[in-house]
Amino acid sequence: MSLKLAISFAKSHPVTGGLAILLAASGAEQPAGAMEADPAGVYARAAKVGKFKGKALSTLDIVAPHGSESDRLVVLGMGKPDSLVAHDWLKAGGSATATLKGAENVTVYLDAPGIDVTPKAAADFALGMLMRAYKFDTYKTKKKADDDEEKAAKTVKVTLVTAGAAAAKKAFAEAEAIAEGVVLARNLVNEPANVLGPLEFAAKAKELEKLGVEIEILTEKEMAKLGMGALLGVAQGSVRPPRLVVMQWKGGKSKDKPVAFVGKGVVFDTGGISIKPAGGMEDMKGDMGGAAAVTGLMHVLAARKAKVNAIGILGLVENMPDGNAQRPGDIVTSMSGQTIEVINTDAEGRLVLCDALWYCNDRFEPAFMINLATLTGAITVALGNQHAGLFSNDDALSEKLLTAGQVTHERLWRMPLGKEYDKMIDSKFADMKNTGGRLAGSITAAQFLKRFVKETPWAHLDIAGTAMGSPNDEVNQSWGSGYGVRLLDELVRANYES
Repeated sequence: MSLKLAISFAKSHPVTGGLAILLAASGAEQPAGAMEADPAGVYARAAKVGKFKGKALSTLDIVAPHGSESDRLVVLGMGKPDSLVAHDWLKAGGSATATLKGAENVTVYLDAPGIDVTPKAAADFALGMLMRAYKFDTYKTKKKADDDEEKAAKTVKVTLVTAGAAAAKKAFAEAEAIAEGVVLARNLVNEPANVLGPLEFAAKAKELEKLGVEIEILTEKEMAKLGMGALLGVAQGSVRPPRLVVMQWKGGKSKDKPVAFVGKGVVFDTGGISIKPAGGMEDMKGDMGGAAAVTGLMHVLAARKAKVNAIGILGLVENMPDGNAQRPGDIVTSMSGQTIEVINTDAEGRLVLCDALWYCNDRFEPAFMINLATLTGAITVALGNQHAGLFSNDDALSEKLLTAGQVTHERLWRMPLGKEYDKMIDSKFADMKNTGGRLAGSITAAQFLKRFVKETPWAHLDIAGTAMGSPNDEVNQSWGSGYGVRLLDELVRANYES
């Protein structure tokens, strides 16, 4: 289970046992809180012996320090203080959580000499602590019965000491909402597909009503009346019925156009009749990472009472190969009226998204639409696990997304679109086909989606390499990363709140 952290802020706090964490800038003679936690000056000698220089994210661990009321002192290096940005504070918080083994009471002194600790920086540190504390082991029945494991099950009290405690506490309220959204997205991605089908996913989304989000859930009958032949074609091979979830957060002015986010929610993808290889197919439980991110984002916006009107659309299906499944060569009619020749049933995500995008645009006329999808393996060939692919018909929206990615470190790389690529999905028998072949696979997938957005500013984020199985780091040790939640919250916060 996740490590439970009860985080509070204080201007001062006495050390009475437990763990004390001190921050030290590179080259600084003393770390934060040295007088309170280390009155005997043990740090200076320990740092000399351990050759600790305050390098970013390095640690010096001192057990039973002489003259201190603490049981352990951990000094966390912050690197050069003049170069610290938001993500550095996030990583520092995550690194601090990694040192909590067995601790029940933790005091963290943030105000290190030479370091400007703003309320936002303190909140980012706390956010990093919460994100690193996440662990998904719901289905493990055998856990170690040692002391550390027993203590880990308890709530750890963490006091962050900083002069701006009141302002930091206020900033943390929003950071805590972000942590909740990230955890929600991670949980959804990590759940096995036998537990989380379209109906169960829709039920999870409906829980956002508690925060004031308006929820509608469209059934297969309602989607059929709307003409969503592309989405329904993907779902027809599964005994589990599809759902389209419509989420509305109305935090802005009534006259303001909403911003819209659309998530691919294929709860499991076998590839259908064009079945995938068996090796690694278990990872396809995460093929709903886009829908998970949109759900997490809507949680954040509602929890922090964002002053914006936002729409979240989830296309929830399962892609299975039974006797009723669609075949390669089938032609389906999308909600837009455009016809699609299904060349490969494993190119199913774009079939789900095209109807969801058209529905969103037609009904809500949003200021922009952003869709997120674990859409193509081709994007991981191009970008690996460090960046998600960004495709867009709007330069201004793209720049805002790229900037948000730099701030949150959920980074994007803009990929090309063009008429030459668009021709690759023209069909002999229908208006288009659902794949242009192996070459430029992520680009032709984006070109396909572009045909369903009209002139509305739109961006497609291909998160196949970042939503699941991405490298572990200071703030994420989980297979499901929750990628996209912080990125899009930052986009909204920085650009679209009234």
